[in-house]
Amino acid sequence: MDYVEIFKQLAIVAAVAYLVGSIPTGYIVVKLFTGQDIRTIGSGSTGATNVKRVMGKKWFFTVMILDAIKGILPVLFAGYYGTVLTHSGLLSVVASICVILGHSKSIFLGFTGGKSVATGVGTLLALSWQAGLLIAVMWASITWITRYVSVGSMVALALAPIFMALLSAPPAYTAYAVIAAIYVIYLHRENIKRLIDGNENKIRE
Repeated sequence: MDYVEIFKQLAIVAAVAYLVGSIPTGYIVVKLFTGQDIRTIGSGSTGATNVKRVMGKKWFFTVMILDAIKGILPVLFAGYYGTVLTHSGLLSVVASICVILGHSKSIFLGFTGGKSVATGVGTLLALSWQAGLLIAVMWASITWITRYVSVGSMVALALAPIFMALLSAPPAYTAYAVIAAIYVIYLHRENIKRLIDGNENKIRE
């Protein structure tokens, strides 16, 4: 086994994924069209939910789709670029972890960012489109029922490892789903406090 080549591919995939994840989609959209810094508005997140507060539903879906694509691309890159560790899925998992880290801790925004929900779902779609689709449907359904985006996000990501396991995904993918779920729920810790206090914002029509 060529350990130098393994290290090289891991380093390149990790760097590419982190930089792609760091592209601050929501920040760019709001800055470009309104001149405002989204980090000073609402929750301070650069994600789609906070963009909706400033620019409405159309841009919520636009940013959400762009962030999901941002999650998909590095995983596909890892699959096409890698020639080692691909059988275990490890290279794709490294890409997935680094892209959600980039989204939430963007190097271009002083290591601030969003909560990695759409980007995380994008990575899961790239790893297993069936699991990713189930997660997206669960997110939409729970969000619609509860009217809380945060609840839909946390529950959908918490179910991701179960869906991966039921679909017999590689163990590395299921392990990543566990990591992603824990990380996304951690990023929602302020939302959890607001939910407990009854102060969390519900979505409006």
